[in-house]
Amino acid sequence: MGVVFLFGQLRGNIGDDSIPYSEFMRRAEEGLFVRVKIDGSELKGRTETNEIVTAHAPSDVFMASDLRKAGVEVEATPEEERSFLFTIFVSWFPMLLLIGVWIFFMQRMQGGGRGGAFSFGKSRARVMDENENRVTFENVAGCEEAKNEVSELVQFLRKPGRFRKLGAKIPRGVLMVGSPGTGKTLLARAIAGEAKVPFFSISGSDFVEMFVGVGASRVRDMFEQSKKSAPCIVFIDELDAVGRQRGTGLGGGNDEREQTLNQLLVEMDGFEENTGVIIIAATNRPDVLDPALLRPGRFDRQVVVPLPDIRGREEILLVHMRKVSIGRDVDAKVVARGTPGFAGADLANLVNEAALYAGRCKRKIVRMTDFEFAKEKIIMGAERRSIVMPEKERKNTAYHESGHAVVARLLPETDPVHKVTIVPRGRALGVTMQLPAEDRYNMTESQILGNICVLLAGRIAEELFMSQMTTGASNDFERATTMARRMVTQWGMSKNMGTMVYSEDEGEVFLGRSISSQRQVSETTMREVDAEIRRIIDDQYTRARKLLEDNRDKVEVMTKALLDWESIDEKQINAIMEGRPPEPPQESPPTPPADLDNDEEDDEDEKSDEKKNSNIGDEEVKAA
Repeated sequence: MGVVFLFGQLRGNIGDDSIPYSEFMRRAEEGLFVRVKIDGSELKGRTETNEIVTAHAPSDVFMASDLRKAGVEVEATPEEERSFLFTIFVSWFPMLLLIGVWIFFMQRMQGGGRGGAFSFGKSRARVMDENENRVTFENVAGCEEAKNEVSELVQFLRKPGRFRKLGAKIPRGVLMVGSPGTGKTLLARAIAGEAKVPFFSISGSDFVEMFVGVGASRVRDMFEQSKKSAPCIVFIDELDAVGRQRGTGLGGGNDEREQTLNQLLVEMDGFEENTGVIIIAATNRPDVLDPALLRPGRFDRQVVVPLPDIRGREEILLVHMRKVSIGRDVDAKVVARGTPGFAGADLANLVNEAALYAGRCKRKIVRMTDFEFAKEKIIMGAERRSIVMPEKERKNTAYHESGHAVVARLLPETDPVHKVTIVPRGRALGVTMQLPAEDRYNMTESQILGNICVLLAGRIAEELFMSQMTTGASNDFERATTMARRMVTQWGMSKNMGTMVYSEDEGEVFLGRSISSQRQVSETTMREVDAEIRRIIDDQYTRARKLLEDNRDKVEVMTKALLDWESIDEKQINAIMEGRPPEPPQESPPTPPADLDNDEEDDEDEKSDEKKNSNIGDEEVKAA
């Protein structure tokens, strides 16, 4: 109503400079007007000098007859024709304004876009047709077994008649399990790219909303869209966001996530045979999924996408190096050997970090030294040379890291020490970098005890050589205690406690299950577990202390080298442990040099690399 009043006020204010109607008619009778135009209730009189005089007539006066009697030419416009649209606008404007405000807020609540206020139950799956998806099995490396496992899906999507004649049924769903960054999403895209079929991609969290029933509606809509585009692939990333086991919440309520999961179970089980729609899901937490998802008929097959071995890492590095100007001294096999435990995403980041560092150094190619810098940055963290440490703390850090390195070098089954530095990196004031000589899939009891011994050696070196204790060993103690506890409670590596599991796996604990379940271990047994953990820690503490006391001279030499050069590598460490004086490190600036554009060697390498990479296309290349 306030809007209507406003328009009424504006309308009433029009023509406030007009003269009274009686004065207007007096001038008309005197013949002052040549012509008068009537526009509704408004009169406009034109004089011989083209002056316009305005007046408003009362509603009960017939203006035209009065003017004609005065001998004035009259031009009239019907009032209905002038004010009809204006009247409608004024009448309906409040309602239109309310509707517009309602639609605006509904769009904001829904996140805006893609259907607006009426898209609550619509699927948010991103569709990629066969022409947009250029990822194939050639772009996936490091997981040959997984590629072989899913290759028959490609054959079914291409030639389904071959399987139907045999009476075979293709798996309705494929669950890809693996650590983060191993290439599960890329492998799913490669399947669609090889089969030349549409690819529907959605995250598990996209189903769940604050409104009850929205997730289930989106599941229905997604399956309806996929059936219309069959044959196709529907990829659900992070399935554990919506597929967690039911009945683990407090109070036993049926929340929105469980409704969404129920609808997903119904849709997958309700598929007609051989419809050409294959569901591929990815997760790194298969232990928390609902058992109903994993039964045959839904996710029939589980494909494990593991961390790549040394051969797989080399293949992945070669794929990522295709788009980078690589120097002649770069050997992918050497880089792969020095990156155990790296996933495909880690290797992609390694190549990118090396290229960025080479760019900062204004080089035209990426050298092996750039890969070494990138590897150390990823493993140990970025250098923080801006920190100015007091000399006493710097010396304490050098003794601490020397203690780690000397004990690690003396024990037979520990990983080789690759580098030791007292330059602050990441959140650490110093780092002792150990790299395994080969890929490891299991650890022996002696290896675990050796790792605990190495972790405790840093604090012992502070006590022996500095006669003090600092807080820098807190993370070492935390890791050592965790390993000792798992030896006793999970891995059965305690003679006193036997081969029993005394604790629940941390990865499988739910809030509701943890509260409702009763403790399976008595208080007496837990005291025995704690005593056994204490015994393991104390034994390795005594072992590390004896090693350092027997090799004080090596610790002193290594500490002096660290104080002089800040960082020492494997060759210098081996020289110290063999009783030889370490050679000084090669001159290398702590920051990228100012200008290397005129490096002749770079120019020669660049020409060689251009020839080597001349046959590589411009297509985007990715690797698992």
